[in-house]
Amino acid sequence: MQTLMKKKEKSKWVLRADAGEASVNQKQDTMDAEYKRRFDRHIDELKWLYMEVYQNEWMFDELCKEMYRFYRERKDSLKKMDRAREEKPDWFKKNDMLGMMLYVDNFADNLQGVRSKLDYLKECHVNYVHLMPLLKTPKGRSDGGYAVADFRQVQPELGTMEDLRAVTDACHERDMSVCMDFVMNHTSEDHEWAVRAKQGDGEYMSRYFFFHNYEIPAMFEKTVPQVFPTTAPGNFTYCPENGHYVMTTFYPYQWDLNYRNPRVFNEMMYNFLFFANAGIDVIRIDAVPYIWKELGTDCRNLPRVHTIVRMMRMIGEIVCPGILLLGEVVMEPSKVAPYFGTVEKPECHMLYNVTTMATMWNSLATRDARLLKIQMDILAGLPKDYVFLNYLRCHDDIGWGLDYNTLNHWGMAERPHKQYINDFFTGKAEGSYSRGELYNADPVTGDARFCGTAASMCGVEKAGFEQDEEQMQYAIDRDLMLHAFMFTQSGIPMLYSGDEVGQTNDYTYKEVPEKAPDSRYIHRGKFKWELVDQIREKGSVSERIFHGLEKLEKIRAQEPVFVSNAVFYTLETYEQSIICVVREYEGERLIGLFNFSEFDKTAWINEADGVYQDLITGKEMAAVAVGVPGNGFFWLKRKK
Repeated sequence: MQTLMKKKEKSKWVLRADAGEASVNQKQDTMDAEYKRRFDRHIDELKWLYMEVYQNEWMFDELCKEMYRFYRERKDSLKKMDRAREEKPDWFKKNDMLGMMLYVDNFADNLQGVRSKLDYLKECHVNYVHLMPLLKTPKGRSDGGYAVADFRQVQPELGTMEDLRAVTDACHERDMSVCMDFVMNHTSEDHEWAVRAKQGDGEYMSRYFFFHNYEIPAMFEKTVPQVFPTTAPGNFTYCPENGHYVMTTFYPYQWDLNYRNPRVFNEMMYNFLFFANAGIDVIRIDAVPYIWKELGTDCRNLPRVHTIVRMMRMIGEIVCPGILLLGEVVMEPSKVAPYFGTVEKPECHMLYNVTTMATMWNSLATRDARLLKIQMDILAGLPKDYVFLNYLRCHDDIGWGLDYNTLNHWGMAERPHKQYINDFFTGKAEGSYSRGELYNADPVTGDARFCGTAASMCGVEKAGFEQDEEQMQYAIDRDLMLHAFMFTQSGIPMLYSGDEVGQTNDYTYKEVPEKAPDSRYIHRGKFKWELVDQIREKGSVSERIFHGLEKLEKIRAQEPVFVSNAVFYTLETYEQSIICVVREYEGERLIGLFNFSEFDKTAWINEADGVYQDLITGKEMAAVAVGVPGNGFFWLKRKK
């Protein structure tokens, strides 16, 4: 039997067969050789980084033993997938990738329900399913599932771990990948560790940040920003059970983990590998910039964060190399890009394109795409190997983290600009077609975030309420234009469940006491399956949106110019409402034109290098002084 032994003279781990065992199964021999190859590739760097942070060889030895155990327990079908993805490491960069994020209970009641609806997701051309947080959390203190009480147990009303494995197996049978959130920064106060810490157990208190008085917390508060200053002010909470203050960056019931403790790192890596062995393909690292804390800093994006993510990447490449790491870094590109790591020392495989999402909606409200062009130029300058997840809406609110230096240079001061955007999307501004609600509004600073579905933000809700068919068509055109722009960006487009059928805001959350204070539930409503029935009704709103998106999805999957690593750049249109994005790949050229105003405009481009054909309508046209209808778009492909 193969065992993992430590070769002391080199002070590192190697795999070898015990001398007394002459006969081993050929298949097991191959698998162990496979593991040894991966292990040998990374062990020196992994040990170097681990010892640099923890100076604890015994804990490193334990980590190595557990990594091997998880490898041995990984089922054959997942190992086969690992090998296939090792051979084609760019498997997730293809132009046919399309994701959808959904809440299990809202979408289909439970995990068994999700499994029964997978054929619908295939009909949506989805091959990447993000199951929103589904692990055990305390009722009423879950932050939408991000306050985990047990990393090895599914929320009982959603099913069991066996149900989750059944879903991942069924997805893999359909060539669909599964993403799941991994909440690394904190646990629920109901987690076993926290319960023991409340009892004064020093071993478990050391897994969090506890202080016997407020002296050191007060020092932290001088430099650490507040995430939710109105709904959850401060970064510490008093724990009456043990008479200490505990760090709680997000909410009082979410206790920050102390990654200075090697036990925390090891145990969280075991949880990561547990998810991988349950069939999860993409591990979404929640709130990754926050996981390392140092006094005198803002406790964001510190160097040790990258050390931890780099170690996590290597552990995955040793045990389960088919798994991807998706980093949730809600910051501008200059702060996001470092989480990809380097070519020699990669970290996350994919990151969210948050700033572009917010800038798209800003462009719609202002009818001004200049800031979006700057954003796209920045992204165009990044290495082509970087893969972003692009989206219009997600489960969270929209924070207006825009480039205010540039806006101010254009005469748009930050506070009045934010006020205008929020007024526009809540329907208060003159000429607004949007409907939604503010989240975490601060009357002192004027800051607020916004909540609402894509359809409601585009005007579907207002037009439907007013029974205005002309405005409804404008709203649908707007919705499809934004999705087309998202599909034109490099990376993986992500739909939010319900957007594909034009689902509008759900105000019933106000009738549920534990949800009523949190306006984010306005776009976390129950999926309306009756809208799916309507996609078969010619002329219905759901039919027009669903089949409009379907056409875009099919074109994107068929055209190589949409591959993630294609060259892309912008052209000046000399019309601030229109942005022009060019994609080029292996001799093919596509020009995307998008009008962010509801008025007909002209893109003053002059690309007289051939005849172009609009992939949407099939119409041939010159890419010169192109008239773009209000909230319309073109995908112009140069004919050969």
